[in-house]
Amino acid sequence: MKKYNKYFVLLFAFLLAISCQKDDYSFGDINAPTNFKVTAEIIGKTAIAPDGDGSGSVKLVATADNAISYQYVFSDGSSVSSPSGIYTKRFTKTGVNKYIVTVIANGKGGVSTTTTTEVQVLSNFRDDEAVGFLTGGTSKKWYWSASEPGHLGVGQNDGDATKNFFPNYYSAGAFEKAASPASSCLYENILTFSLEGDQLKFELNNGGATFFNASFANVAGGSGPDDACLTYNTAGKKTVLLSPSESVVMKNPNHATQTRGTMLNFTDGGFMGYYIGQSSYEILSITANRMVVRAVMGGNTGLAWYHTFTTLPPTQTPAVDYKNLVWSDEFNTDGAPDTAKWNYDLGKGDNGWGNNEKQNYTNAATNVIVQGGSLKITAKKEVSGGADYSSARLKTDGKFKFTYGKIEIKAKLPTGAGTWPAIWMLGQNYATKPWPACGEIDIMEHVGNNQNVILSTLHYPGHSGGGGNTGSKTIPNVSTEFHVYKAIWSPASVTTFVDDVQIHSVPNDGTLPFNSDFFLILNVAMGGNLGGNIDAAFTQSSMEVDYVRVYQ
Repeated sequence: MKKYNKYFVLLFAFLLAISCQKDDYSFGDINAPTNFKVTAEIIGKTAIAPDGDGSGSVKLVATADNAISYQYVFSDGSSVSSPSGIYTKRFTKTGVNKYIVTVIANGKGGVSTTTTTEVQVLSNFRDDEAVGFLTGGTSKKWYWSASEPGHLGVGQNDGDATKNFFPNYYSAGAFEKAASPASSCLYENILTFSLEGDQLKFELNNGGATFFNASFANVAGGSGPDDACLTYNTAGKKTVLLSPSESVVMKNPNHATQTRGTMLNFTDGGFMGYYIGQSSYEILSITANRMVVRAVMGGNTGLAWYHTFTTLPPTQTPAVDYKNLVWSDEFNTDGAPDTAKWNYDLGKGDNGWGNNEKQNYTNAATNVIVQGGSLKITAKKEVSGGADYSSARLKTDGKFKFTYGKIEIKAKLPTGAGTWPAIWMLGQNYATKPWPACGEIDIMEHVGNNQNVILSTLHYPGHSGGGGNTGSKTIPNVSTEFHVYKAIWSPASVTTFVDDVQIHSVPNDGTLPFNSDFFLILNVAMGGNLGGNIDAAFTQSSMEVDYVRVYQ
């Protein structure tokens, strides 16, 4: 047996060596590209126009032995990959200018050879008016024109001159993307155009998340069939190069009324808020405070996306406001909450109050107390009523109810994975119209597993549980600073805010349950369907409420 094992080991090693030799042979020799040549043809060059026809175009051709692809890096800040080695570059700086072109020939195994060449070319193209509109002469901020129908849309990109200049396939409704946390990050975008010397620059502040077309979700580590807001870093200034448009729109008989004909070309993968795998945008129209651009979708030349921007931040102003204070608690008297205004939900609730929550609600001073001018609701890690955590839930059920008004709550939120504070309202008729028929208005929800993201949700038939009609926004420092959480509830709409920044808005009508009395609820839950996993190191944390005010 020992001899057999030894023989087997030797045989295995021999076969492995043959296998490895075969793999090395199939990979081939690793040689750096040689006989590297680059030619540059100035488009329109003649004896009387040695720097070209004014288009700024240069046809570059790179060849090399053992090369499998090429990359061009230009001294204007742009770069491009060219598998074939053939690329026509349009330089856009006005006048006759010299440019350094660095060309990289890539071979097998990551080896490469690099060379440089210099080109001198004339560009007559300029659009000083557009640059002035974009920057205001120095720097200017632009935002999605969210209140305008069609601010985001898509249409065909083909030879049909009657349809290829507008979003004939789909146009977003006013503030449509604010209706879901999967898309509301779009309206966080701040696009800044600035002039540095004679160079146009661009910077996108996306608030930490970018709205990705589903086809490109993998760029930010996402997946799935739907467009989604994904964490993505857009920091850093990009150079913007202007060039004349060569789009299908320019071939339309009426192109002069359909496009300005100027292209914005962003270096280093820059893009204008919605990620579609494209860095070149055609200006269809522009004024000092409104801009419409068109971009062909990356990887799908049959589609063109349309974006409309304005210089005003995207805020929805409710049609009505309420200013007569009808009920409030300023929490100025230390001790237990005012029993004339508040009562409690107690216990673990059936199935964790229907959400698989992990806390037991009490009215103990260690969980709920008025102290130092604030109401403090504290969630604690302790065995309580058969649960591993204790907390409190206050409500005005049977004490105060109302229909329509403005509700303002100034609060500082707890911290820690698994915490789930909420400021919300429930239909007073919940006994005769069980949830969700009674309606629920979540003015504010926050989960410690997604710090600083404020959720606002309406629940009603067809929108219960995880299917609530929801919106969200990132608000800095919600657990270290007080913020005012507000709802304006009218026959026309229910709109929520944080510090006057709109979070969500839902149109109201007679078919919805938001036209009868509701009461207020304040609580801190632990874990559950939304709260998620609880940090094993969590001990306690509080939601502090400075005041609650209702206006009509």
